[in-house]
Amino acid sequence: MTTHEKKVLVIGHRNPDTDSICSAIAYAALREKRTGKKHVPRCCGEINAETAYVLKRFGVPAPDYIEYVGTQVKDIEIREIPGVDRDMSLKRAWLMMQESHVVTLCITDAEGHLDGLITISDIAKAAMELSDSGILSAAQTPYENILDTLDGTLVVGEVAGLRYTEGKVLIAAANPDLMEDYIKPGDLVILGNRYESQLCAIEMGAACLVVCEGAKVSVTIRRLAEEHGCIIIQTPHDAFTVARLIDLSMPIGYFMTTENLITFRTDDYIDSIRDVMAKRRNRDFPILDHKGIFRGTISRRNLMDMSRKQVVLVDHNEPAQAVEGVEEADILEIIDHHRIGGLYTFQPVYFRNEPLGCTATIVYLMYREQEAEIPADIAGLLCSAILSDTLAFHSPTCTAIDREAAEALAKIAGVDTAELAGNMFAAGSHLAERSPEEIFYQDYKKFKIGALTLGVGQINSMSAEELAGIENRLKPYLLGTMAGSGINMLFFMLTNITTESSRIIFAGEGAGELLHEAFGVRTDDGVCEVPRLVSRKKQLIPGLSAILQN
Repeated sequence: MTTHEKKVLVIGHRNPDTDSICSAIAYAALREKRTGKKHVPRCCGEINAETAYVLKRFGVPAPDYIEYVGTQVKDIEIREIPGVDRDMSLKRAWLMMQESHVVTLCITDAEGHLDGLITISDIAKAAMELSDSGILSAAQTPYENILDTLDGTLVVGEVAGLRYTEGKVLIAAANPDLMEDYIKPGDLVILGNRYESQLCAIEMGAACLVVCEGAKVSVTIRRLAEEHGCIIIQTPHDAFTVARLIDLSMPIGYFMTTENLITFRTDDYIDSIRDVMAKRRNRDFPILDHKGIFRGTISRRNLMDMSRKQVVLVDHNEPAQAVEGVEEADILEIIDHHRIGGLYTFQPVYFRNEPLGCTATIVYLMYREQEAEIPADIAGLLCSAILSDTLAFHSPTCTAIDREAAEALAKIAGVDTAELAGNMFAAGSHLAERSPEEIFYQDYKKFKIGALTLGVGQINSMSAEELAGIENRLKPYLLGTMAGSGINMLFFMLTNITTESSRIIFAGEGAGELLHEAFGVRTDDGVCEVPRLVSRKKQLIPGLSAILQN
């Protein structure tokens, strides 16, 4: 069985921001230290320019992208029975199946690619239905298989790599006079210790003699066999047993199934293969890796013992913001600073949710609580995340704890918070060359409030001119995005960090009225200006929710 180490995936939300990515990296490192188990950060969306700058500045590679965390074939216990050679005899295949308690063998080439399958029923069928005396040669049977199957000893000839390729299998039961009428060149003759019969078979051009019951072969017969190129095999079995066994020396490649094979890849998702397995009567299904190399087999029973992917969620706890397939995963922990959403788990989990300005602050506190050393690069990531989420301490979500954490982390990382924040925001606000779609989804989240679904995006900048240009480009995009989106209202916040205010572009029936009631502002042509509004989480969503819920 496979014994690969199971990794825990630490994942932020879709359309990840700097906090989501940096917290995932930092918490994966902390949890791995604490548990000794392999933890890997992953992202489920495109990394934005600000976050890319932060990762590059502190020399930390970006997490690999993950689209779906449903259970895959590689999460199942794969039976690692090795692939076998197509020249293996039917007898050896049968014995291997009995020893390994399997009913299917997979035939592979020298590189490990799948050539075909043979099942225990294929072998039984071959043994029951074989009646053609020429099938041994038709199957191009290796002489080494014949030796092995008959427990034989090679008396005359060299058989390494040699195959029995023409003629039929005969039992020399008649006297030599009659044998001359039915032995043809290339035949394989099963006989006893009668000198005359052995001599006749050699003179008639037999390719191989199988001498039964361990009978000795005279020097004269050996010499004649060598001169005629006739192979002699001595076996302890009687003629009846030899006649029964010899067909089992044929190679399994002659009987294997090669067409319409049902195979799965290690990265296939269980949802996609379950129906296929249910519709086929196969007991076992071959598994190939991403290079097409055979790795083992699974059966329907394996689906009962499959293990879900283990994940830790950071910076979110709502299904709409989580990676696809999270409902099939085993959620171990949730570390967040947002409102509590509707995420369900299979079992009780560690859920840490604090009213702070940033998830990275919580991760920093956990490092401190566990007296774990914070490396300089991790400190840089956490500090950057706090500055990003709190808009360099300008956001109303920012607390004294956030500020203290950022300053402490800055000392460890050897950076100045003001300089770091300025460079980060500058890197993230180079948006002129980006498409409206890229800008809109750079930091976008969905929120379920009652029966309504709201979509909210946000960008931050210190340049009023840049924000004005983006506003003109995004207004028509929002209207087009509403169609067929399943979203009831769309809002996009263009937040000016310097003035601590936001322009909001909106679309959807009732969106303007909702903004007016929530913040007492005038709405004009799909846009409004809201002073002292910089936080989506702590200001916009609570304000809209209060009106909708009333």
